[in-house]
Amino acid sequence: MNNRIQGLKIVIKGAGEMATGIACRLFTANFKQIVMTEIPKPLTVRRTVAFSEVIYEKEWSVEGVTAALAVRTDEIAKIWKEGKIAVIIDPEWKIIEEMKPDIVIDAIMAKRNIGTKKGEAPLVIGVGPGFSAPQDVHAVIESNRGHNLGRVFYSGAAEPYTGTPGPVMGYTTERVLRAPHEGMVKHVKAIGDYAKKGETVMFVDDTPVSAPFDGLLRGLIREIHVEANEKIGDIDPKATIEHCYIITEKARAIGGGVLEAIMHFSFA
Repeated sequence: MNNRIQGLKIVIKGAGEMATGIACRLFTANFKQIVMTEIPKPLTVRRTVAFSEVIYEKEWSVEGVTAALAVRTDEIAKIWKEGKIAVIIDPEWKIIEEMKPDIVIDAIMAKRNIGTKKGEAPLVIGVGPGFSAPQDVHAVIESNRGHNLGRVFYSGAAEPYTGTPGPVMGYTTERVLRAPHEGMVKHVKAIGDYAKKGETVMFVDDTPVSAPFDGLLRGLIREIHVEANEKIGDIDPKATIEHCYIITEKARAIGGGVLEAIMHFSFA
């Protein structure tokens, strides 16, 4: 085993679906000191494959990799010794100054840079649009589906945010369920359930949210308060139950791009 790899301290901003794909890829490549930051009430939709669930469940596993909640920063080392990824509530990224990591990865997927800069670590990687290398980060990973998905840019930026999800069996924006207005989410169905077109999947307050076509509920936000137009569900027309519980090809490709960038800068 490469002790240099195991000893690298990595902070991943975000613990949603894409960030989790990155974390799992790095962890299985033997990077064992990973801490992910999250907000107090994550808005993750594809919860079964996101370490953001740790905020509610204390521990969560995805494809055999387990993450655990660190309530305090002094608990992180213990979690690492247990062979797990640490997740901490830290929306202001204070852990970066305290830990002084070797690598910082911004995987919040905010479609813009909300404060990440090269000075945060010897290697700083930005995922998706909003980052420019080498100006504000050392490397940028393409996150749009297509020929360049997962490509690493050491000079330049990722493609602009399109606002349209990648097509699946001809469906794009229809696959995403959004809150009709501000309010509390109440589930009718669960992740992995099949829904017929027009069938109620959940409520936002008293307003029903229906399936736009026949498909499998691949993602579902927790029963929390949401803002109008917030993404609250994901319908998969392929209706393959296994897809609810495994990392997507997109997240896996992005994770591969991050791994490439780390190796490129000779951190291994």
